[in-house]
Amino acid sequence: MKTIVNISLGNSSDDFNFTAPFMGQHYRIMRFGTDGDAGKAADLLQEWDTKAEAIGLGYIKFPYGIGPASLMEKHTKKLYQLGQQLHTPFTTGTALRSVSHEWTIRHLQYKFGNNYFNNSRVFFFSGMINSTIAKVLSEYTTNLKFADPVIQDGIPKFLNSYDDLELYAKGIHGLLQWVPSKQFSNYTMPLKAYNEFIVRRAVQQASFIVAPFHEFFKYVGNCGIRELGGKIVITSIAYDDRVNFLKERGVDCIIDTTPKILKRVVSFSVLEAMIMTALGKTPETLTSDDLLEVISELRMDPRVVFPSGREKRVNRFAFVVHPLSQDYLKKIKPVGMISKLTPKSTMDTIEKVMAYSPPFVYSKVTGIKSPTGIEAEGWLIAIGATPRQMLAHSPEFINTRLLKAAKIAKSLGAQILGLGALTKAMGDAGVTVAKLSDLPITTGNSYSASAALWATAEAVRRMGLIEVAKGKKLKGKTMVIGATGAVGSVCSQLLATAFEEVYMVDVHDAKLLALRESILNEFKNVNVTISTRADKYLPEMDVIVTATAMPAKQMLDINHVKPGCVITDVNRPLNFTLKHTKKRPDVLIIASGEITLPGEPELKDIGLPPGTAYASMAEAIVLALEGRFENFSVGRDIKWEKVSEIYKMGLKHGMRLASITGIEGVLTDKDFERVRALALRARENGRQ
Repeated sequence: MKTIVNISLGNSSDDFNFTAPFMGQHYRIMRFGTDGDAGKAADLLQEWDTKAEAIGLGYIKFPYGIGPASLMEKHTKKLYQLGQQLHTPFTTGTALRSVSHEWTIRHLQYKFGNNYFNNSRVFFFSGMINSTIAKVLSEYTTNLKFADPVIQDGIPKFLNSYDDLELYAKGIHGLLQWVPSKQFSNYTMPLKAYNEFIVRRAVQQASFIVAPFHEFFKYVGNCGIRELGGKIVITSIAYDDRVNFLKERGVDCIIDTTPKILKRVVSFSVLEAMIMTALGKTPETLTSDDLLEVISELRMDPRVVFPSGREKRVNRFAFVVHPLSQDYLKKIKPVGMISKLTPKSTMDTIEKVMAYSPPFVYSKVTGIKSPTGIEAEGWLIAIGATPRQMLAHSPEFINTRLLKAAKIAKSLGAQILGLGALTKAMGDAGVTVAKLSDLPITTGNSYSASAALWATAEAVRRMGLIEVAKGKKLKGKTMVIGATGAVGSVCSQLLATAFEEVYMVDVHDAKLLALRESILNEFKNVNVTISTRADKYLPEMDVIVTATAMPAKQMLDINHVKPGCVITDVNRPLNFTLKHTKKRPDVLIIASGEITLPGEPELKDIGLPPGTAYASMAEAIVLALEGRFENFSVGRDIKWEKVSEIYKMGLKHGMRLASITGIEGVLTDKDFERVRALALRARENGRQ
């Protein structure tokens, strides 16, 4: 049996003595903690020389992997020098530690969907100590914050990039000009208290916290549940006391870069000593390739601990909202106060001024949880332009503000940005924004189309004027006006899945023929009729979908529409207005379908019932829950495959149709009953 001795400057209360098999051999592993006494550690090194197959030195401040090699504590340097004089092979685990730190980040990035760290907000108590982790993470996110100047030098400023960290390590970063002959923090208690405050605040704002193993409690000891609750902590050699400490403070996940391949957690120095003796190597002959081979063969993956006992992952999104009218602007406190004290004409001026205001965070969204266990949180980022102001400005004007919103979203740690309402209707439907933004963009058009037709089918059922048989298609006639367009073709395909008869209207006759052929090839039990004139079949229709920007009066004569007909307007801005609903109260006009979010979502009022989102917003949330951080719905060319895909993903993550919105807002049971009664009366009187 081979003996491995771990001499540690850490607490003696963590000592252990056990046997374990490893790489076909048996080992006795012992730890001796010296409670920070370097002299005692030196004595133990000499005592165990020649008595063990290898000695590992633990709980030391490792030489920084960045900057000058001379940055090492004096007592640690002496122990290194003593270790090199021993006859027994001696290691600090530095080589394995470096490989494992990089392997941890790359392995988990791949294991959790190849997007786990994408645009994450990461806080480092010490980037100098964890420079390998910092360097790898910089490939996936630019939202890095390093507290080295605050904690080491007392300078109340953070480093905000890996490049800054490199300059700091070389001693040439501009912040270091602030440092006099000794640390700032030694001068005044108020400055020290302020530094502790900004560190705690930075921890609160981060999603990932990187805490060094050495002097772990010195770094995190002042953090409570307010700072650490819901966070992911990356550290090394997470002994039980550290796991319990983080559990008590509500940490969601602990990533331990040290693999647990024995029955208990041991340090890198112990693992490297065991590998070295198993391979018959010395510290001088043990190579990186040797370590890589062992890591691969033994699957020495990082340890992921969920203190609550259940796996938890939270993905992040952002969504752009805007005020629908002056009344919505009044919900902003300063504007609301001004509106009460000034005439209406002042609000017109404020509305114009707000269009030029920079984007701002309107609300944080929390509590969204998929049945799969994945959670999502996000931010609603508001731009100040109302629909009237958007239409009064060029698409470039709106795109500039959307790109500013994207920068805010990125700084918050969002992994995808959704565009809502008119922001996606302006210009090229998000193409320019997607091209220039650092975040993936989705307009929500795919889920909006799906939700609109979802709402249509539900409205038909609630009206009760068409025969509905369980598991069978609706026995009704439905028409799509603008059928060959990007949205219209998708609507035609969606209707073909739910109705027995679909009429497609457009001026592009050849495209109509091609679309009809594709639908008949893909869908069964559906009759498809095509025409270049809407009025030809208009009085027969039970459902009409308008998917063209043509004004309503040019598109169809609402007086010729069948009583009880359900008209769904998927165009933005809407083709139909309140005038049309008053002209034909026996016809139901639908603007959209809203979505119920899974879990217990919390967000500010957006003009919908609690827990409900616009379909365009729901698309960004579905993609976040699915971990699909990509440009999904961009441009006006909506793909049937994506509409179908986002609908299925929505069902998977617990999305449900929440409500049906008409021209004047959410439709209630009374609205359906009223339209139904008027339609039946009109039919009895022989109208149409």
